Amino acid sequence: MGHLQRTILAGILAFLPLAITIWAVGLILDLLSGVGRPLVNALAGWAGMVVPKLTDVLTSDTVAWALAIVTTILLFYLLGLLTRAVIGQRLLGLVDTVMNRVPVVESLYRAVRQLLASFEARDGGSQRVVLIEFPSPQMKTIGLVTRVFTDVDSGAQIAAVYVPTTPNPTSGYMELVPVERLVWLDWTASEAMQFIVSGGTAAPNSIRFNGNTPPPPAG
Repeated sequence: MGHLQRTILAGILAFLPLAITIWAVGLILDLLSGVGRPLVNALAGWAGMVVPKLTDVLTSDTVAWALAIVTTILLFYLLGLLTRAVIGQRLLGLVDTVMNRVPVVESLYRAVRQLLASFEARDGGSQRVVLIEFPSPQMKTIGLVTRVFTDVDSGAQIAAVYVPTTPNPTSGYMELVPVERLVWLDWTASEAMQFIVSGGTAAPNSIRFNGNTPPPPAG
């Protein structure tokens, strides 16, 4: 029984990484498919008026699912091209203006925009990845500095640190930490996310756990 249990456990541990990867990829593909499905349905309706038999083909589950994914990726690509163009930047500015005037939605939209902007690459691709003391001074966890404030009473620099959770980095919490208590890492945000999602198994070979270094320049 001991041999059987150990062998089954070894099989489960060998299968889990593949299963989790397949689940994550499937979830992403389903999200992409959901975005593009209305356009595929509209295309199927238009094609049905020209070639009626195409409607059944385009609306079949597998074909519609695949076409929706391709359509969504193409839309994101075109949106990226538009964003990098002058007219696209003006349109995004117009969207920001409209969204910032909608009650309730305005606060959520602005918060998401600021959070995403804080994760953009800075200083040649490095990110403000830090270690903070949690849950005790002898233990630390990974965080991402999203903003630095000034204490109105003491003038000290206070960092807003987003702390992602394992294995889902989209859920987490905020910590306000004095800048001098942070340990600044030379990791990128991608490396930090890989570390978090993998439970620490995927990480650079070295880490600065103790001591402090000056924060990177704001940018």
